[in-house]
Amino acid sequence: MYGADPRVVLGLHRSRHRRDLLTAALGLGVTALDTAAPYFGFHSHLALAETAADLLPKFTLSTKVGFFPSAGGAEHSLDPVRLRLAVERAARELGREPDIVFLHNPERSLAGLSPADGHALLGHACTALAGAARDGLCRVWGVASWDSRPLGRVRVEGLPSPDVLMVRAGLLVGVDLLNATTVLRTAWQAGETWGMSPFGGGHRKVWEDFDPRPFLRPPQDDLSRMQAAFRTAFHLPSASAVAVGTDDPGHLAQLVQALGAEVDTAAVSQYLRALHGHRQS
Repeated sequence: MYGADPRVVLGLHRSRHRRDLLTAALGLGVTALDTAAPYFGFHSHLALAETAADLLPKFTLSTKVGFFPSAGGAEHSLDPVRLRLAVERAARELGREPDIVFLHNPERSLAGLSPADGHALLGHACTALAGAARDGLCRVWGVASWDSRPLGRVRVEGLPSPDVLMVRAGLLVGVDLLNATTVLRTAWQAGETWGMSPFGGGHRKVWEDFDPRPFLRPPQDDLSRMQAAFRTAFHLPSASAVAVGTDDPGHLAQLVQALGAEVDTAAVSQYLRALHGHRQS
């Protein structure tokens, strides 16, 4: 049994929602669980309640709203009424209020809008989630963005500030996205940053060609390249937690083990300077 470590968030994006995985996560000290309304064919909340209702109180539980079932599979909306109803439904389906509710990929509804229209639409959506938190439907609220660049273009200054900002993290995140996240965090003054997709969506072949272990101090040859990539993701951008999806308890155990490694921040800074230099050349 490991001590609780909130830095690893078990994501359920492609998970089969098995009870044994959740039990194993708790045994490893992974006490943060992240899902979303559309996961598991829009049945993630119900599946969790059906298979692991007794385990859910042991997790810090986050979910996301913004995608809704449609004839084409799913549609995105920032309509504040729909978002409020989605938060209420999440609590009913889960059998408990989630600790965090994220606005799910708001950039999907901002495409093609003028900065002024986007600012207004995003503002109404953020106000709805802030209100849900104020009314006790969740403990805090946040924004989960796959591409943070459009959020910066609509000017977030003056909008409700999220308690948690979740963005893509790791060595496969491009310099434009890293820069956009830095600008967004500064402008929005978000309380906390989480990373996600530290392996770039499962591109395992990348780690066969690229060894990230030199980013650790000292280089940890006893760790795998995937472990080193995961540990380094906490610094690209700087994040207090990183969400990762797996159905393999053994893989999860390896990631927890990687937390003991120390990242060479000087090497990360040099890497970032190289990225910026390549972009400008």
